[in-house]
Amino acid sequence: MYTIYNEDEGREQLVEEPDPSLTYSYSDYMQWKFRERLELFRGRIFKMAAPNTLHQMVSMKLTNELYNYLKGKSCQVFSAPFDIRLPIKNKKKDNEITTVVQPDVCIVCDPSKVDERGVCGAPDLVIEVLSPGNSKKEVRDKYDLYEEAGVKEYWVVNPTEQNLVVFLLTAEGKFGNARMYTNGDKLETAVVPGFSMDVTEIFTK
Repeated sequence: MYTIYNEDEGREQLVEEPDPSLTYSYSDYMQWKFRERLELFRGRIFKMAAPNTLHQMVSMKLTNELYNYLKGKSCQVFSAPFDIRLPIKNKKKDNEITTVVQPDVCIVCDPSKVDERGVCGAPDLVIEVLSPGNSKKEVRDKYDLYEEAGVKEYWVVNPTEQNLVVFLLTAEGKFGNARMYTNGDKLETAVVPGFSMDVTEIFTK
């Protein structure tokens, strides 16, 4: 069951979720008015877990550090909730896009990808901060989606274990050269040359 807001009646009501056996597009996604945050993975509906306090603290720190560094530069940082449409094979019409995600933080350096509804196309950098509610399947699915879309750099941040893994897209279009960063390490990014941050600062309360 999902919660939607009925504008005509001015109240919330519970409704059955869209048929899980069907494949949906961004056109369908735009018609939904659910209170819960949803994503589309290749046309399948995924209900996002509510983030915990630690997740939000880490996500805010990363967003703030990147935002402050990028002031006056061409790249932009965005934080959830913010729709990222990931078209496949340049199929960018609303009824052709079947993957819509809301990464915790992302950086986009191509302004042509940004519009009034969010971003259409692969961000240059995507950051996902794990919460206890994240399943292994969800983590694996997003890894595959971002790799397929051509995201240049992908961070998976684990606040509980206080580490993060950085994946870089290779010339063959696959994530490789994975590196884990832990407390005391200096975190840098190929997408934003010159940016650096002590990993300890990310997880310090």
